[in-house]
Amino acid sequence: MTVRLTSLVKRHLGVDPEITGVTADSRKVKPGFLFAALSGSQTDGAAFAAKAVEAGAAAVLAQEDLNLSVPTLVCRDPRRGYALAAANFWGRQPQTCVAVTGTNGKTSVATFCRQMFSHAGHVSASMGTLGVTVSRPGGVVDQITPPGLTTPDAGDLAELLMRISQLGVTHFAMEASSHGIDQRRLDGVRLSAAGFLNLTQDHLDYHGTMEGYRGAKLRLFEQLMPRGATAVLNADSEAFPFFAAASVVSGQRVMSVGETGQALRLMSRTPLADGQRLSIRAEGRIYDVKLPLVGAFQASNAMVAAGLCRAAGLSYDDTFAALEKIDGAPGRLQRVGQAPRGGEAYVDYAHTPDGLETVLRALRPHVRGKLIVVFGAGGDRDKTKRPLMGRFAATLADVAIVTDDNPRSEIPAAIRAEIMSGNAGLTEIGDRRAAIQAAAALLQDGDVLVVAGKGHEQGQTVGSTVHPFDDVAETAKALELVHG
Repeated sequence: MTVRLTSLVKRHLGVDPEITGVTADSRKVKPGFLFAALSGSQTDGAAFAAKAVEAGAAAVLAQEDLNLSVPTLVCRDPRRGYALAAANFWGRQPQTCVAVTGTNGKTSVATFCRQMFSHAGHVSASMGTLGVTVSRPGGVVDQITPPGLTTPDAGDLAELLMRISQLGVTHFAMEASSHGIDQRRLDGVRLSAAGFLNLTQDHLDYHGTMEGYRGAKLRLFEQLMPRGATAVLNADSEAFPFFAAASVVSGQRVMSVGETGQALRLMSRTPLADGQRLSIRAEGRIYDVKLPLVGAFQASNAMVAAGLCRAAGLSYDDTFAALEKIDGAPGRLQRVGQAPRGGEAYVDYAHTPDGLETVLRALRPHVRGKLIVVFGAGGDRDKTKRPLMGRFAATLADVAIVTDDNPRSEIPAAIRAEIMSGNAGLTEIGDRRAAIQAAAALLQDGDVLVVAGKGHEQGQTVGSTVHPFDDVAETAKALELVHG
């Protein structure tokens, strides 16, 4: 596959070499490639530009002229230029692309949309922390890539969109992380709609302040969504006014959803043993929907997913019929099983103060006995959230066990101490497997256990080593051990 350079960058040039590929990784450069010299937190791609030319790069995209023997495209925002060039090179994308951002719930909403599109008769795909998954009408599901980065490199993303289009995918839902938005990884995606869920403390080690964190997410609506597209916004979030204002100023149609939503309003919610019943008002009608998932936050996620599906062209009849058939995303309030003396066990990805609070409040209506939580906090990440997580666990759970999450390069005991600081009533068991087993042994009829923090992850990072560890598998084993 070859294209002319001018067709990628949409700029008149004195020379117009043929381009055979686009990459920001100098190690992947082959003859005829366009190399994007991007600056990062640890390395500057400009330092590798000469090596890329030696490997055969036909042109280089950079922030300044690098005095190379091949054309250098000087770009004020090289990361955005790279994303657009990659999108133009690979060209083909699904006809309908939607994205969702927020601190919590992105994976669930992207997964819900994929399933709902498929139930409505479309070949669909989702992309995020669970990888790329394709669903076909009739229930056939293919895992295209394994779990990994929430938002891939812009070049990899453009190629993946082309690949899934060739597989027949017409409807696509993706997670839009704040990192991915800030680093311009999504700038080449042609979006029909985007959703906003919530904004609570996370990633301050990267963004510095909550204003910076919010600004990164606002960019999805301010710069990435075209005029006339639909912004599906959770009206129940305190940050709703910021996102509504940004969407209106950017010329988008605002669809507010939630208990205070105007376009899609949740009138009532009734917990059931195997889910919840939702009464939803939309376009002058009241819809009775049985959602097969527990928790108020899953109802909120479902409302945003429904709004995105409607914005993508589905009727409300098809949208709500599909909503009754969805499965929860792996590791997102995933039911593991029942203990021999009764009591239910769940695994959830909650790893922020708000995420932990949300999942504990969601489970409380289903508890007749004790609510038990096992949780920790990741190393080399925002330290300020650790005592907040401890406070929510101590306040909202009946039994709270502090254990190791992914300590990475930090001392595990020091992380646990920061979680427990000022929070009375917490129990400390450093070994995660032992902590899960101890919690499972406490389960009685009417109790609920949630193992929080790692969700779908298949490893635990200690130092620089990733040890195999699956919370779902370990919790299931712990329940078996209780049987004796």
